[in-house]
This record gives sequence, C-alpha cells and structure tokens, in this order.
Amino acid sequence: MCKKKKTVVPLTVLSSNITNNDTIDKNIALSLYKDMLLGRYFEDMCAQMYYRGKMFGFVHLYNGQEAVSTGVIQLLGPDDYVCSTYRDHVHALSKGVDPKNVMAELFGKETGCSKGRGGSMHIFSAKHNFLGGFAFIGEGIPVALGASFQSIYKKQILNNSSLLNVTVCFFGDGTTNNGQFFECLNMSVLWKLPIVFVVENNQWAIGMAHHRSTSLPEIHQKAQAFGLPGIEVDGMDVLAIRSVARTAIARARLGKGPTLIEALTYRFRGHSLADPDELRSKQERNAWLARDPIKSFKSYIMKNQLVDSNILRVAELEVKRDVDNSVDFAVSSPEPNVDELKKYLFVDN
Repeated sequence: MCKKKKTVVPLTVLSSNITNNDTIDKNIALSLYKDMLLGRYFEDMCAQMYYRGKMFGFVHLYNGQEAVSTGVIQLLGPDDYVCSTYRDHVHALSKGVDPKNVMAELFGKETGCSKGRGGSMHIFSAKHNFLGGFAFIGEGIPVALGASFQSIYKKQILNNSSLLNVTVCFFGDGTTNNGQFFECLNMSVLWKLPIVFVVENNQWAIGMAHHRSTSLPEIHQKAQAFGLPGIEVDGMDVLAIRSVARTAIARARLGKGPTLIEALTYRFRGHSLADPDELRSKQERNAWLARDPIKSFKSYIMKNQLVDSNILRVAELEVKRDVDNSVDFAVSSPEPNVDELKKYLFVDN
C-alpha cells in the first residue's frame, strides 16, 4: 500500500511597527512613500467629488490599506498581472495606471481607462496588465487563475524561454468563505501556477465582523489544506509586506507555485461612501487609526534618515498636484457618445 506523502507548509507571522525586513535605499523609500501617499490623496479626493455629485453608484475607498497595495505591486514588472476587487482604485494606481484616467473613469468620461463604461468597481487597463475590479466578491480569483495559467502555457507548450510572468490576486476576508477561493487554491497548487493570493483582511465584510463569519479566523492557515505556503503579515507595515511579497513573487516566477498572504489591515472609512459606518466601535477605529501605515512609514524614514524632510514635503506637494490635475482632466473630458452605447458590448466585425 502506497503511503501518501505529507506536505509540510511553512507558516510565517510577521508583525511590527515598521520592521526592517527589507533593506531599502533613499530612492526606494521615497518611491514607496509617494505611492502610498498617492493612494491616500486620491481616495480623499474621490470622497470630495462623490459628495459633490461628480460620481455616481457605489464607491469603495481604500484608506488605511495603502501599505498592502504598495508593498506588493511595487515589486512587480510591467508584464506581470494584477487582479483586484471593487476596492480597486489604488491597486490600479500602484500598477501604473495614470491618475487622470482613473479619475476620468470615476466621472464616467470617455477618457477613463474603461472609456467611462465601468466606473468605480470596474477599473481596467490592458496596457498595464491590470485585469480589472469586480463588483461581486470572488469574481476576480478565477480570472487571475487564468492569467497565471497562460504564463505556464507559454512556458511549457509554446517554449517561451523567459521567466514566468506572475499574477497577484487581491481580495477581502469575506471572499475566503466562498467556493471560488477554495477551488482556485486547489487548482493553483495542482498546476503549480505562478500566482500570489493576497487576502486584505480589513476585519469587516461590509457589516459582518470577520471573526463572526468563519470557523477559522486565521485565513492563512487554510492554505494547509491545499499544500501551499500560508503567511500572515502586518498589513499596516509596508516593509513587512514588501519582504513577504518579494519571497512569494520570486517563488512564483521560478515555477515553484502559489503563495497565500494574509495581510492584517483596516479600512478607515465605511464599506462604501454610502455606508454611515455605525457598526464598528469608536475604540476599534481609533486603535487602527493610531497605526496609520503612511504616518508610520514617514516616521521610519525620518528616524533612519533615509530621506530629508524637505524632499518629503516636495514629494507631498507633487502628489497633491497630480491628484488635483486628475480632477481637472476628468472635469474637462468629454462624455461618452450616446451613439456608441453598445460599442464595447459586442466584437466589431
């Protein structure tokens, strides 16, 4: 009788208030800071524009989770893929999509990255290999799996000699109770796909507290059932995330298969801009606000004298100007032509 080989899966916990898990120089530190700041300023501006009636429908902001997007996506190359959720603006910005085109999309303008047809929950850019936001939870995981499969197919069937392109798939804690999550974890290990699953555990699935919705709150431990590494990391620490992501991305690129990363983070605003955010306690919010990833990283930069304070101030002004310019661009952009209402529904002959 053949004995089944037991798979040993390493479980790593990284938690800190800005740990030195990654050696960074001045340029990297400044790049990380600016990317997180862009995400924060952009989302704050979205809130202003939404309440002024410039945006319609549901808008889900990313405030508080910037370290996750920056820590992971800044390590990817232009040929790598990112798949997002309905909280997708900042992921797109980190992947290199121009703030002007993202803001124009939110305004429903023709110059938007989805030609004004997608809106907040459907940011997409083929040019940047940004595979889109998705309105329903779990929708993006099979899409991300397909992107990672084509990378393996090119290598094994088409004899592509280059390194594997990596796909990073983001989703929230609520998604991990859905079938697509488990099915795709299983398939990714079975085919050793170059994919990194990133669970942004912000503690709440709309109005449901995470610990009340799952029999195993430690999401990273669910990886054990399928034989891939499951890693828990402090989602408010950009360097801790960067360190974990670097290992996972390198592992995927070398053909060693997928990794599941659980980033413990928190959204500073309600589920969407239509959410009065009355379910979470003031004490809980304040505890997480005190661990603001941008303020913490700025303190780390100053303490370690990585970047001069004057340079940081200039960077802050530059990012603010870029966000302001994105609004001006969106306001002045044309509306989609009504005659082209069905243009992107069907394949042109």
